[in-house]
Amino acid sequence: MKQIVFATNNKNKLREMREIMDGLYEVLSLEEIGCHEDIIEDADTIEGNAKIKADFVTNRFHVDCFADDTGLEVEALGGAPGVYSARYAGEHCSYQDNVNKLLEALKGAGNRKAAFRTCIALNLDGKSYYFEGRCDGHITEVQRGTDGFGYDPVFQPDGFDQTFAEMGHEGKNAISHRGRATQKLIAFLKQVE
Repeated sequence: MKQIVFATNNKNKLREMREIMDGLYEVLSLEEIGCHEDIIEDADTIEGNAKIKADFVTNRFHVDCFADDTGLEVEALGGAPGVYSARYAGEHCSYQDNVNKLLEALKGAGNRKAAFRTCIALNLDGKSYYFEGRCDGHITEVQRGTDGFGYDPVFQPDGFDQTFAEMGHEGKNAISHRGRATQKLIAFLKQVE
């Protein structure tokens, strides 16, 4: 089976991606290729951050690679936390810290519309490609569910009565922003094989 590197140290994202791409590619982590550097993501867009990570790995290790970046965009907060979603509550914060800050910021808000957006940057055979996925929904008033990670316990996608954290991996992967972007990536990879 062909191998491809996913430029992430996030074990939850890696697990999700391996489940989604099972049977198509063997997905290697940064750790598995010996990349232990902290890749600085300092772009002001999720597309830019995905590109930074993919380019770093491709240039340093000379491998085909893809990277993603995801942002939660909340309408009432002018699109925040957006590109800062992972560090919304500050550097070295936990998922729970971010969720707590978000719920506090939305206290009493009538408009709780939100969207998750993922961009995947792929470097393959010397060329770069981009795939985007989006999932619209709203932020719940309380956390529900124990599956998933990040903002999953407070994000309820449109058309569903469960949060991502209540859906289980398979249910979430079928409709999530990352799942949708990855399906586009997979369709492309099947086409170029």
